[in-house]
Amino acid sequence: VLQISKDDVTALQCKVVCLIQNGNFKEALGVINTHTKVLTSDVIAFEKAYCEYRLNRIENALKTIQSASQQTDKLKELYGQVLYRLERYDDCLAAYRDLIRNSQDEYEEERKTNLSAVVAAQSTWEKVMPDDLGLREATYELCYNSACALIGQGKLNEAMKKLRKAEAFFLFALIFLQDVTEEDIEAELAIIHGQMAYIMQLQGRTEDALQLYNQIIKLKPTDVGLLAVIANNIITINKDQNVFDSKKKVKLTNAEGVEHKLSKKQLQAIEFNKALLAMYTNQADQCRKLSASLQSQSPEHLLPVLIQAAQLCREKQHAKAVGLLQDFADQHPANAAEIKLTMAQLKIAQGSVTKACMILRSIEELQHKPGMVSALVTMYSHEEDIDSAIEVFTQAIQWYQQFQASQTRGAKPKSPVHLSLIREAANFKLKHGRKKEAISDLEELWKQNPKDVHTLAQLISAYSLVDPEKAKVLSKHLPSSDTMSLKVDVDALENSHGATYVRKKAGKLTGDNQQKEQGQGDVKKKKKKKKGKLPKNYDPKVTPDPERWLPMRERSYYRGRKKGKKKDQVGKGTQGSTTAGSSELDASRTASSPPTSPRPGSAAAVSATSNVIPPRHQKPAGAPATKKKQQQKKKKGAKGGW
Repeated sequence: VLQISKDDVTALQCKVVCLIQNGNFKEALGVINTHTKVLTSDVIAFEKAYCEYRLNRIENALKTIQSASQQTDKLKELYGQVLYRLERYDDCLAAYRDLIRNSQDEYEEERKTNLSAVVAAQSTWEKVMPDDLGLREATYELCYNSACALIGQGKLNEAMKKLRKAEAFFLFALIFLQDVTEEDIEAELAIIHGQMAYIMQLQGRTEDALQLYNQIIKLKPTDVGLLAVIANNIITINKDQNVFDSKKKVKLTNAEGVEHKLSKKQLQAIEFNKALLAMYTNQADQCRKLSASLQSQSPEHLLPVLIQAAQLCREKQHAKAVGLLQDFADQHPANAAEIKLTMAQLKIAQGSVTKACMILRSIEELQHKPGMVSALVTMYSHEEDIDSAIEVFTQAIQWYQQFQASQTRGAKPKSPVHLSLIREAANFKLKHGRKKEAISDLEELWKQNPKDVHTLAQLISAYSLVDPEKAKVLSKHLPSSDTMSLKVDVDALENSHGATYVRKKAGKLTGDNQQKEQGQGDVKKKKKKKKGKLPKNYDPKVTPDPERWLPMRERSYYRGRKKGKKKDQVGKGTQGSTTAGSSELDASRTASSPPTSPRPGSAAAVSATSNVIPPRHQKPAGAPATKKKQQQKKKKGAKGGW
């Protein structure tokens, strides 16, 4: 037909529809754009917008729909889908509500499913509390979307129940479905199981979540968006551990078409995790590149700047990191509080506690918060700057006074936080010896609650060192001892299980024991002595040695060891040493007498006689003794020891 009449409108429309049915959206859009004179927006607006939508040209599709002169039902359906992809959830919700209200056909269930998906997206990404739309959860898609909305509200246990219900609905629906492949079943169940694993991760059950995530990845689903989300969640579980597994999972987030399947916040979270992973794997250039790209896309977002500062800290450039954070705080005052908290943490890590305190005190919206006051007082106390700590208390108390004066007229009881700050300030001053300064705080507290005995006691204690007369006057307000007495059973208290002292119960005394108790109460009972054991060779006829308890050397009859006759001091001591009589044994020193040998057992030399045996014919002095010792050793060895 087109060969005969190339501008035939009906033939061109049929060709475009056939190309769309075959999935050739680019070719179909080319046909529409080539014949713009014939195929005007009134004639083929829906087909053109649909091709642009499927080619992910969402902005162009929106313009095409809005330029159509007549808004048909199918254009409104497509308009709702386009708004959802553009994340304009409020407009999308209004469009679907209008469609459901003004149409009655077999597609009503699909429209309700889309409406519940919009509500879930609002709850998850915009933290909007959804209205009760009265949607009956008759299908597994509606149950799944309801579970997603509950996750956005933080109702995790309820969301898990909804997901299990959605799984049961899907398995039941398989009975009535035909020509459903196993891959289709696994793909649908993978989406539900992925959301279950996410709930487990949020609940802190990371091991169960990781196991379920890995099971889904092993199935190799064709949905690249699902795989990217699961891979990203596994990376968040790994953190700075198991970085090699995280590097593998990053490849799944880079698959083609992922950017068209996920929302902007999901894609942003994936990019943040990529930058953090680059930091953990010491890829400094890659980390800086990713964080700079994120900052250019979202100039007011905190995370890119924090990642850059963390990378600088890893490179030991703390001063540069603080400067970077300071610049961001100056440019974006709305986010300055969180940035300054990070700067203070860096200063503390460097040991500059005083500078950290100055940064914290510059955060005006947090100065009066109890947590901030507590942190500043602790830090100043660590630096022994008590005056600054008291000043922090004073400023916080004044802020609450001004706030209360601006909110109400006339006298009104102070808030619990205000009174708590006054009490903490008083206790701090008393602890550091500032009793005069603590008196005004204690008086304020007692004025608010005159029945508070503890505060009154503190006030009297403080006045006793400053103004004793005032302390006496105040002491009259203390309750009397009669009112303070407590009805306590002392015996029951002493005999209780937790008592440190338990009174012993007196035993019954009868007969002789009673007389002994009355007459000889101070006499101690004698213990029986055990009979000592006698030695085996004890002879009762022989009188024992009275000195038997003394060591042998200390006994009167001890004469010492008998020395060997031929034993001499020669040879004693270390090798080469000489004894005291060695000079007397040297024959060369006596010129008048002939050479003689020393007499065994004596230290002095003996005069020469004619009967003296020459030294060469004498026996060695120590020979007999050595022989005896060797024999003794052999005898001992033969016994085999004790």
